Amino acid sequence: MEEGPAAATLKAVTLTHVRYRRGDSLGHFLAWVSLIPVFISLGGFVSHFIFRRELQGIFFAFGLILSQVLNEFIKSSIQQSRPSSMCAVLEVCDSHGWPSSHSQYMFFFATYFSLLCLLNGAGISSPRSRRLLALLSWPPAFLTLYSRVYLGYHTIPQVIAGSTLGSVLGAAWYWFVNTMLKDYFPAIEESAIGRYLYIKDSSHIPDVLKFEYDNARAARKKLAKD
Repeated sequence: MEEGPAAATLKAVTLTHVRYRRGDSLGHFLAWVSLIPVFISLGGFVSHFIFRRELQGIFFAFGLILSQVLNEFIKSSIQQSRPSSMCAVLEVCDSHGWPSSHSQYMFFFATYFSLLCLLNGAGISSPRSRRLLALLSWPPAFLTLYSRVYLGYHTIPQVIAGSTLGSVLGAAWYWFVNTMLKDYFPAIEESAIGRYLYIKDSSHIPDVLKFEYDNARAARKKLAKD
């Protein structure tokens, strides 16, 4: 008798595959922490493109995608197993663990975001606010790193490798975007697709929030007069 599809070997999608021990409050919290890359990708960059369409944010997201593609290539090449004591329980024995993709993602994000705040300004004029904003990305990054070890998905060397690679790639991509690609931002803005999608670059504006606030008020007053 032939075996049907149900009998075939199944493979898990590990991007959002997070398990924790029942009754473990810390594990429950860290399981949600492990999903931060998903929240950033879907809630952050997707909404950013829908409502903001800034070239800096678009290339930031593109860099994260390239980083994850490189991570998968390295994993498939090295093929280092995940922790053997937990992989069967977590159903991830058929995937590879070096380097940790979650750690790489978060440290790429934290590095690029910090450089963007400190060196580019991120549309904020106050130096103190820039420094504070730059620091906000690091606690989630370290919590994600810790969560992957605590929950049993990675070894310490695997998360260290991921975080190191993510930091290096984040810094390198920031340099590439803001020294090489930035010269082409005006041309992208003025291109047919740029005008069609309302893609823009506001990095030359010291305080974007105040600029948009003032312009919104001015437009409302003008509309009221008309």
